[in-house]
Amino acid sequence: MFEMNSLPQRPKSSVINFFWIIVLATIILASFVFTNSNPFLLFSINSLSSMGEFLKGFLSPELSFNFIFSTFKPILLTIQLATAGVIIAVIIGFPMAFFASRNFFLPGPLTDGDPRIKYWIKTLHYFPYIVSRTILNLMRSIPELIWALLFVRILGLGPEAGIMAIGIAYAGIVGKVFSEILENTESNGIQALRSIGVSRPKIVLFSILPSATKNLVSYILYRWECAMRAAAILGFVGAGGIGQEIEISMRMFDYSKSATLIIELFLLVSLTDLISGYIRRKIS
Repeated sequence: MFEMNSLPQRPKSSVINFFWIIVLATIILASFVFTNSNPFLLFSINSLSSMGEFLKGFLSPELSFNFIFSTFKPILLTIQLATAGVIIAVIIGFPMAFFASRNFFLPGPLTDGDPRIKYWIKTLHYFPYIVSRTILNLMRSIPELIWALLFVRILGLGPEAGIMAIGIAYAGIVGKVFSEILENTESNGIQALRSIGVSRPKIVLFSILPSATKNLVSYILYRWECAMRAAAILGFVGAGGIGQEIEISMRMFDYSKSATLIIELFLLVSLTDLISGYIRRKIS
């Protein structure tokens, strides 16, 4: 007789995976219920009609010479916003990365054998490390859109607010990532250099930084790509650039111009991606 005990047992991992699928589905369903949102409104008659009006703009985009020529200035401004913002982010984030790196303010290969450094670590109780990490977390936890609204109140409408918003928000991200890159630098070479009496500044300049340069530059280029998209979004809050032109055209229901501007933004981001990818391949 066929025995029930001979049936194959369901793997424990399958039961656990099924449990987490149920939990995830419950969370998603609860999100829609408790926010009183209705995703099916996207397929209502009014929504589909508005979507159709918008998409019709892509069938007949504004391609007149005067309009295309007039978009060059906001495109250039968008590039300037992104580039200047990333430069400010590096200027702020790069020095803070050293203070936020465990290599420099926590016991390790770079601090072993140096009684003065150990004294300062003991005296300060990791104060520079903790403060730097806290400031970086604060800067990167607030989205650049919120920073932009804040700087619009301080500096008024214009590119300055957008540049500072990207610079401050990205400084937190750049500083955090840079500190992790510095922390993950090979420590065996540091120990060897310390054993022959090489000073900490020389180790940083001639060992740690050269080892981390490729990763640092690659990440700066990646942030430049992200900043290009962020600069376009900040145009919606008065920072200027192609984003502001898109916002104006959509407010005026001029979807032909909106389509042209969106296509130009797509080409701009794609070109940025190609340029940064080419440079990253060259340095790697």
